[in-house]
This record gives sequence, structure tokens and C-alpha cells, in this order.
Amino acid sequence: MGQFTGKTVLITGASYGLGEGFAEGFAKEGADLVLTARSKDMLDAVAERCRAMGSKVTVAPGDVAVEEDVIRVVKTAIAEHGKIDALINNAGVSDMRGVAPEQYDMATWNWILSIDLNGAFMYMREVGRHMLERQSGNIVNICSIMGSGANELNIIAYTAAKGALRNITQQLGCEWADRGVRVNAVSPGFIITEMTRVALEGMGMDKWIASRTPMRRIGELNEIVGPVMFLASDAASYITGHDLLVDGGTNASNGTYQIPPIHHEWNKDTAPKVGAGYPGVLPRPDWYQVMEMGIPGIHYPLPDA
Repeated sequence: MGQFTGKTVLITGASYGLGEGFAEGFAKEGADLVLTARSKDMLDAVAERCRAMGSKVTVAPGDVAVEEDVIRVVKTAIAEHGKIDALINNAGVSDMRGVAPEQYDMATWNWILSIDLNGAFMYMREVGRHMLERQSGNIVNICSIMGSGANELNIIAYTAAKGALRNITQQLGCEWADRGVRVNAVSPGFIITEMTRVALEGMGMDKWIASRTPMRRIGELNEIVGPVMFLASDAASYITGHDLLVDGGTNASNGTYQIPPIHHEWNKDTAPKVGAGYPGVLPRPDWYQVMEMGIPGIHYPLPDA
């Protein structure tokens, strides 16, 4: 306990979801925090919980896509805390419309890259310069399994941004290594938070995602918080330029069956497979039918309350 006592951690996108989990995780380990996102009210709520754990918390609202905001937030962090020991580059957006790449509009493309790539780089640049001057510090970028390979669930602008962020992680992780600054990334698979749980479980998307994940389940928030804190800690002092996949085995697999392979049945009488294993998703269960029309509110109107 208290492995981050005396450390200041700057977390972007800290108002909800993964960012909220990171804030509370670092607070429990004694870190002081600088929390940034666009919504001050939501940040204040997270900050209040973290202060109750004993952390000094500075709330610094700002838009990661606006350079002036990024510069101001970093200056505020240094002025209030004297230093930044770790940056958790978490802010990001996606697109749930399911638009095919050949139909993708540049307005949405530019919006996603402005936050997921440009904003992340501006924070690395501003915080990195401060850390290089101190010859100490580390950065953990929140990438995605979508940035390290093709995936049928991918969004073209999102995969472009996260793939670039992964490469920047490797480049700066090596370029800054001999000047005392480590840069790593965590690439989550599909993670459920309290904010998304009701929607994912209600639509059955959690079961669909689980059906194509080797661990056959969706990830939980704490399963991302731990790896991020590890890379930000002294326990990872000899790790830099690394992208840690936390995805239930998805990217390690060349294909994970949704229909059991026929060879599983070939020797069931003479040399049966040990353990029941995953039964597959056919015939299609009720939860699959729920998704056929798309996402409520995006692909068809929400039902009347």
C-alpha cells in the first residue's frame, strides 16, 4: 500500500469510465492527483472521492484537442504540485454508428484523431518536456487492441489513431529512455464499466464480445487499473516502449471459435476433450436477435418511456 505516496499523477479523461477508475486506484495507493476532462462537475465528483482517501487533488478542466487547454492544464499541475511524476494519457472518443470505411466522413475522422491522437501527443510533449528537465517520470498511454491489428469490430478512424499512438509510444519510449523518462502503453480489449454495464448487458453485446474472446468474458475495470498502475510504478523501472495487451487473449489468437470446430467431436468416444469448453453461439440465442437492428438511439429510435 502507498506505493505512489509523494507522487503526482496527471490523468486525462478523468471524469468517468476508465479515467475515474484510474483516479481512485492511484488515490488508494497514496498518489496526489491532477484530474482533467471537459466537465468540471463530473471531475469534482471524482475528486471528492479521491480526497476522502487522503489525496491532494487538483481539478483542471480542459479539452485535450485544444492546445491552449493542454498547456494550461500542465502548467497548473506543476504550479499546484511542483512536479508531475506520471501521466496517464486516457482521454479518448469513438464512434458507435458502425459506418463502413468506404463511407466514412472526414468530420468524424478529424474529430476522433484530434482527441485520440493529437491530444494525446500534445500531453506527451508538454509533460514529457517537464519530465526530461527533471530526468524523471513516466507516461502510460491508453491505446487499444484495435491499434495492433485488424478486427471486425473496428472503427477506421479509431484504429488509425490508436495504431499511431502505439507507434509513438514505442518511439518516445526509446528516444527518452536514456534521459530518465519511460513511455509505455496499455491496450485494453473490451472493458465494462459501471457507466456502460447496463447498456452492454441489456443489449447482449457483452455476450457477443465474450463469444469471440479466448477467456469467453468481457473485461472488468479493475483488470485495466492494475496493469496501468504497474507500468506507472517503480516495479516497471526497466520497461519502456512496451504495449501491454490486456484483452483476455484476443490479440494472441488467430481466431477464436463461435461455432465449435468439428474436430472437437472426432475422438469424443475414444479420447475425449477434457473439460466442457465453450459451447458456441449457434443456434442463435435471444440476445443475438436483440442486436440485429443495431443500437437504440443510433440506428432506430428509442422506445417511448
